[in-house]
Amino acid sequence: MSALVEFAMFPTDKGESVSAYVSRIVKVLKESEIEFQLTPMGTIFECDTVEEATKVINMAYSVLEPDCNRVYTNIKMDIRKNRSGRMRQKIASIQKHLSKS
Repeated sequence: MSALVEFAMFPTDKGESVSAYVSRIVKVLKESEIEFQLTPMGTIFECDTVEEATKVINMAYSVLEPDCNRVYTNIKMDIRKNRSGRMRQKIASIQKHLSKS
């Protein structure tokens, strides 16, 4: 199984720039050795199960919760049985089609 996740999480009560808070989440992802891709609008990662994916989301929230009173979270999941490594495969597939044009 593959749970491909794109999420954005940040406090809404800490002013205009929240990169210091987002960097806390990125640090948690790095320390947990989860393969992820940071984008300007969110973060993408892949897990083997939905349970693992929600655990990652909970870990991200746990680093904001102590000093953030309001946290915005947007989560998208693409869950597919009998597959893995889709984070790279999807991009490789697009690049393959682009090279044909």
